[in-house]
Amino acid sequence: MMLQIVKSGIPEVLLIEPEVFGDDRGFFYESYNERAFGAAIGPGVHFVQDNHSRSARNVLRGLHYQVRQPQGKLVRVTAGEIYDVAVDIRRCSPMFGKWTAAVLSARNRKMCWVPPGFAHGFLVVSDHAEVQYKTTDYWAPQHERCILWNDPDLAIRWPMQDEPVLSQKDRAGLPLRQAEVFP
Repeated sequence: MMLQIVKSGIPEVLLIEPEVFGDDRGFFYESYNERAFGAAIGPGVHFVQDNHSRSARNVLRGLHYQVRQPQGKLVRVTAGEIYDVAVDIRRCSPMFGKWTAAVLSARNRKMCWVPPGFAHGFLVVSDHAEVQYKTTDYWAPQHERCILWNDPDLAIRWPMQDEPVLSQKDRAGLPLRQAEVFP
C-alpha cells in the first residue's frame, strides 16, 4: 500500500492520500493497512473501534473529544463531502488553540489522522455525507466533552451560508477558555 502523507498546518494532524487503482470497472484502494499506516505515522497506533455516521447538508458535528481515554481518529468519507476540523487542545503544545481543516470526500478519497489531544468536528457540505472513522480508544460518554463550534477565540472559518444543524450536546459546547483540556 502506497500512502502520500501531507502535513497540515498542525504537524501532528496528517492528510493521507491512498494509492487508488481504477479502470473501466471502477476502483480499488486499501482504506487501511496497519503496516503502511505504522510506517507513515509511527508505531504504536492501535485501533479498537470503527464508527459510521450519515448526516444531511449543513449538519455540524463537534468539536468533540474525551478527557480520559482520548481517541486518535482516522477519518474518511465514503459518500458526499465534509469540511473536517481538528483543534489542538494540548495546553503544553505551541499550537494550543490552533485549528486546521481539510475537505474530505468520497471523490478525493483523502483521510485525516487526528491524534489524541485534539478536538474534532466536521460540517457536511454536500446533500449528505457518510463518515467512517477508526478510533484508538473506546467511546466513553462520561469523559466526552465538546468545545463550542463557533468559539470566537478559535475563529474557525466554517464554509456555510446558513446556521448549522446541531445536536443539543453541540449547542451546549463550551468555549476553549472554559473547557477541560489536556495538560
